[in-house]
Amino acid sequence: MKRTKVLIGATAVACLSAGALLVGGVASAGSRAPGPLSPGPASPGPAKAAPAKTVSNAAPVLKFSSLNGPVTSSEVASFAAYIKNLTPAADNIGNQWAQGHSGQDTEAMGEVYQVSGNRAVLDRMIGFCDADLSERDDLAPAPVGQHVLWTGKVGPAWPNEVATKPVSTGGEQGDSVGHLANCARLILQTPSLWHQRVTIGDPHGYGATYLQRAKTFISQADYAVDKQVLGRLLNVSNGNRQYFAADSPYKGGQAVPWNQQMMFDYAFQNLAVDHQILGDSPQRVKRYDGLVQTSVNWFFSQVHSYTDHAGRKAYSWDYAAGTGDLEDNDHGSLDLAGLYLAYQSGRYHITPAMMAPFANTFVDVMTKGKQKYAGRVDGSNGSGNSAPTNYVRSGWLLMAQFQPGDYQTFMSADFPTGTTGADDRFASALMLQNARTKK
Repeated sequence: MKRTKVLIGATAVACLSAGALLVGGVASAGSRAPGPLSPGPASPGPAKAAPAKTVSNAAPVLKFSSLNGPVTSSEVASFAAYIKNLTPAADNIGNQWAQGHSGQDTEAMGEVYQVSGNRAVLDRMIGFCDADLSERDDLAPAPVGQHVLWTGKVGPAWPNEVATKPVSTGGEQGDSVGHLANCARLILQTPSLWHQRVTIGDPHGYGATYLQRAKTFISQADYAVDKQVLGRLLNVSNGNRQYFAADSPYKGGQAVPWNQQMMFDYAFQNLAVDHQILGDSPQRVKRYDGLVQTSVNWFFSQVHSYTDHAGRKAYSWDYAAGTGDLEDNDHGSLDLAGLYLAYQSGRYHITPAMMAPFANTFVDVMTKGKQKYAGRVDGSNGSGNSAPTNYVRSGWLLMAQFQPGDYQTFMSADFPTGTTGADDRFASALMLQNARTKK
């Protein structure tokens, strides 16, 4: 799962007066802490499956001007045209807002806006985040929402499966919260938009201006963290390390797998930046940053480094701390997408030297030939998530930034024709191009 670059907007900090935001759990001076928004009226009929992603035709529509130069207006226009045809998922069944299409689409929109500043892309992302928030269990009417969770209550969560009782939750909660926090960050880092009315309108009553919308996203993200993620789902009493609560029906008492920690970190990190820009809650900034730093430190303490057959430093690691279950290509991509986010923020003491061995691992160990990539980080194959692939997943693609000599190897492998139908990899490639040309 991809993550987007986080920057601290000094201009944004200077422009926002203190006490402007109502935050869940920790109220700033002159404000009140919000409760949940009210759910809408009940919807008749059975729950609908999340709609499939639609495009105008079956051919790839995302086009590169070049795989080497700076990001071009044509590439951004190609992306903007592509996302016009996308429809937000109707719920989170099947992890639609995590690894599913809507989660991937939302994160890709954030990355492309980060690179381009294209307002139409941000507006589309806001529309997706409106849908994300409106589908939260305590806000959505039945049958999408109002499910009693494993906690015994209807709560601020996004269940990914409701047929099995009790209704459990896991790392996917981090992505749904993270989308809201990430979109808010992008708005806060664009002060020129704050007091303008959101182009797409305000169908859910979340705020007519960009700043008002960002404040709603942040306050409701905080509320979900306070009441569900940290309030019930996670146990972080062991030095801030992330374990699932002992009574969780999903992996109760176990260490949170790395890819799922990166989902939670996606939310925590963006919320830390949000509150730092707003200057409204130093306590939250410290709390959220501390959780991400501990997660990063724990991950690198579990990584095994070795010299590969090409004489370069490579890594191997497990799916979760202490399991002995070697990480696979699929979840490894999600691990690296999260670490890339943390690296780019500059907040968590990750250096290029720490990241480069991931690129070496993919090129030297996992690449078995032209468009032949191993299913596990040690170069072996299995089935399911450990099955080999014929393309480079987006998290691995981002590692090309840390080995410039391998950049063409990564890019030409994924985009041999200069086009793609995968918006997550297209957005990651634009991030790479931007990083290379902005040095």
